[in-house]
Amino acid sequence: MRYYEDIDIGDTHEFGSYHVTKAEIIEFAEQYDPQPFHTDEAAAEDSAFGELVASGWHTAAMCMRLLVDGPLQNRASMGARGVDELRWKRPVRPGDTLSIRSEVVDKRVSESDPERGYVDSLLEGITQDGDVVISWIGLGMIARRNSTEG
Repeated sequence: MRYYEDIDIGDTHEFGSYHVTKAEIIEFAEQYDPQPFHTDEAAAEDSAFGELVASGWHTAAMCMRLLVDGPLQNRASMGARGVDELRWKRPVRPGDTLSIRSEVVDKRVSESDPERGYVDSLLEGITQDGDVVISWIGLGMIARRNSTEG
């Protein structure tokens, strides 16, 4: 288990592999973001994208899954305070395979709760071609090791 004390500014990790399918793009969009360029191939051809693309919210959800299945499994995570600077940089298309890169950009002990620290990380979703499709700063809360010792 990695605690606050085990994490350093500048720590960088790449991980995960998630293959995106056309069916999944349409299913997610029909339920949560039913814009034509996410749900209808013919309509998407006439859009600014020229083809069916994933919702940005779907992209964020897929990358979040990679994050949870990756480094968060081994962290003493206490959740998050939110995200800053969410950006959709390029569309995700059927057939893309996503991975995640994270870099710790800041950390500090909570002033109100000595049992936790704040760890801010730049997260990027990347395609198989190395294109960054999404980025955000995750504002994580991590348990402090010293607070768990009796």
